[in-house]
Amino acid sequence: MVLSVSERTFAQEVFEASTPVLVHFWAPWCGLCRAIEPTITTFESDWAGKVKLLGVNADQCFKLASTYRLTSLPTLILFEGDKVLFRLERYQGREELRRTLDYWMLATQRSSQTQRLQPQEVGNR
Repeated sequence: MVLSVSERTFAQEVFEASTPVLVHFWAPWCGLCRAIEPTITTFESDWAGKVKLLGVNADQCFKLASTYRLTSLPTLILFEGDKVLFRLERYQGREELRRTLDYWMLATQRSSQTQRLQPQEVGNR
């Protein structure tokens, strides 16, 4: 089950998280939103401790939907702090979704490791 957040709790749950946060913007009437939930839940489980999964009901959180310029549902956005790292708006099947999410996490981990290196260490790699 995906933890739902509201406009009131969004900043705390997303921007202050110690790991990247995958936000699933959805709506109750959206069949694809429900269809991808098992895939993203498994993704969160497989990456346990390295990513946090949250859901936002776009119908109830109009301000967030507007802030992130949602044009279709489902929309997945991966945040690190208050920065948007990746965004996915088109669903192309479970396998493609899973490959995309795993790619995002691997890219995020590589980026974090590079940022932690001192300038002289980067040149020696």
